[in-house]
Amino acid sequence: MITRNVQTEIARLLEEFPAVGVLGPRQVGKTTLAEAIAASFDPVPIYLDLEQASDLAKLTEPEDYFELHKGKLIILDEIQRVPELFTVLRGVIDRRRREGQRTGQFLILGSASLEVLKQSSESLAGRIAYKELSGLTVAEINHNTQADFDRLWLRGGFPDSFLAKNDEASLRWRLNFINTYLERDVPQFGPRIPAVTLRRLWTMLAHSQGGQAHIAKLGANIDVAAPTAKRYIELLEDLLLIRTLRPWSGNISKRLVKTPKIYIRDSGLTHALLNLTTLDDVMGHPVIGASWEGFVVENLLSCLPIGITPWFYRTGAGAEIDLVIEKNSKEKYAIEIKRSMAPALSKGFHLGCDDIEATHRYIVYPGKERFPVTKEVIAIPLIDMMKELRKMR
Repeated sequence: MITRNVQTEIARLLEEFPAVGVLGPRQVGKTTLAEAIAASFDPVPIYLDLEQASDLAKLTEPEDYFELHKGKLIILDEIQRVPELFTVLRGVIDRRRREGQRTGQFLILGSASLEVLKQSSESLAGRIAYKELSGLTVAEINHNTQADFDRLWLRGGFPDSFLAKNDEASLRWRLNFINTYLERDVPQFGPRIPAVTLRRLWTMLAHSQGGQAHIAKLGANIDVAAPTAKRYIELLEDLLLIRTLRPWSGNISKRLVKTPKIYIRDSGLTHALLNLTTLDDVMGHPVIGASWEGFVVENLLSCLPIGITPWFYRTGAGAEIDLVIEKNSKEKYAIEIKRSMAPALSKGFHLGCDDIEATHRYIVYPGKERFPVTKEVIAIPLIDMMKELRKMR
């Protein structure tokens, strides 16, 4: 089993909060992570899968059930299935607080974003801490081995896909995962959406990985109105399958691009949607640069502490930065992403850095050594850039 970096952090949050929510797409490893955390608890925690009728039946009278297991950590998996539980949890947590049990009561697992759960979870404000679980990252595998590094990029971060016996088996797993989401999971979150239409949209986003989201054009290509296309994209984002990276909006006198960029969050899903089975397939496809950029972005953002928002920067005059991370008004990281062993910078990157007054300037590239590109810019391996961002905590 691959040890997840967030395991220690979630265990620490359970020592500080009555409830901790772990959010991530299906099959990303939430249950396995919860089991690993539970192994250190005494008495043995209670685990309930809210998609199982037998476990759901135990919560016919939830307050009585929770009272029966008072003093134990209770793990509630797929909480988005029963959002009405949040109101019950508030009363249970407050009562236990008064009785002296202030932390480590509930570990909640969900396959939808915090925005989906927000209305239901507002009643737990101040009582719950949330942590997002991404797919496997470079820091969690043997990143010193180029083969494993390339395998993670090709197959993506879902553990079953990454650990499959060969590339063909991995692709079959990912294609089945896509079908399952379209046919079973998407209908849970709103009006019926034709699976074939949503798959066409998802595939279009794969072809334009990291591109700016022209909603009206996307809608026209799948024969729906722009507001409908926007709703479909928001749904994929709510399910933690795509990421919308918004343009930096600092107060400068520049004509800034206002359209966000959209990434499919898992590189393996990008490749599956494009039917790319092997690394050679990816290398020979026009998506290679954008796929690498999305892969790097997801790995880097997995390192950011809560409260720091990532951006990209682009102006009508040609200034451009792939990723801007603003720690505070005095520290701004400008990160360019290049899939080249001899990365070169465009004039637009320098202009962008000057515009935002970047204090740290990097190019993330696939090599293993740091070296200066200019007096102010450092070429840096992905794993080293992740370590730099962790220092922001």
